[in-house]
Amino acid sequence: MCDHDAFDDMVEYELRSKDLSRRQFGALTLGVSALSLLPPVAGAAEVTESEVDIRTPDGTADAHFARPVKGTHPGVLVWPDIFGLRPAFRQMGRRLAESGYAVLTVNPFYRKQHAPTSPENPDFQDPATRAALMALSGSLSPDTAVTDARAFVGWLDTQDAVDRQRKIGTTGYCMGGPLVMQTAGAIPGRIGAAATFHGGGLATDKPDSPHLLIPKMKAQFLIAIAENDDQRRPEEKERLREAFAAANLPAEIEVYASTKHGWCPPDARVYDHDQAEKAWGRLLALLARSL
Repeated sequence: MCDHDAFDDMVEYELRSKDLSRRQFGALTLGVSALSLLPPVAGAAEVTESEVDIRTPDGTADAHFARPVKGTHPGVLVWPDIFGLRPAFRQMGRRLAESGYAVLTVNPFYRKQHAPTSPENPDFQDPATRAALMALSGSLSPDTAVTDARAFVGWLDTQDAVDRQRKIGTTGYCMGGPLVMQTAGAIPGRIGAAATFHGGGLATDKPDSPHLLIPKMKAQFLIAIAENDDQRRPEEKERLREAFAAANLPAEIEVYASTKHGWCPPDARVYDHDQAEKAWGRLLALLARSL
């Protein structure tokens, strides 16, 4: 699953606890929404959230489920980055739920380890930490992606909070980008919107490159690319544009100026507030028109 070249920029993507105040770090550690590092949602829906276990053909996956207290809403499946399911992603899931979605954020490494799957204050430059995280990522494959996508989407479709008459969305960060594309390719009838943020290895020259699944998809796409990722692999965005155009699928593909790989999660050292908020706004627009 893991393209090592695609993750070379991760050496810059340590979690940024050293840059946070004690109060902010406590909020992330405890997942306290009132002290979230993320901006508040205007007119936010009242939300409930819980830790859930989901049976898959390969075991039991742990995940976080956030949804509005009232009504039914489109489901959204969130694939985290290589640092896995953690408080920052729970906050991101809650924020999306406050915007009117039933949001499942999963631990993709459940076959190997229950979340948390990375240490506190991980240093990606530390060889042991890097090797452990890359081993977790390398334990995934296109086959496990399809198995999990079907299980997670199937679970969402059993929830009272999910409107099963509407399409489901999926989002992914870093290594979650390929998982988004594999989800959209595996369940085209259910996935109506898909978004990747600083995704790694979306369009390679390998025979199992995720972009080769585009002809099977029916989702509208948002692909937000870090500037330094684009500098390393400028051909990737062109492959994606050509593939989406050939499949006649709408896809917004943009390089976000001055960003570094990993700029969207609020606990990343390279977090870029303004560009992350721009990407967030584009995500909400995609979901609103596609689901």
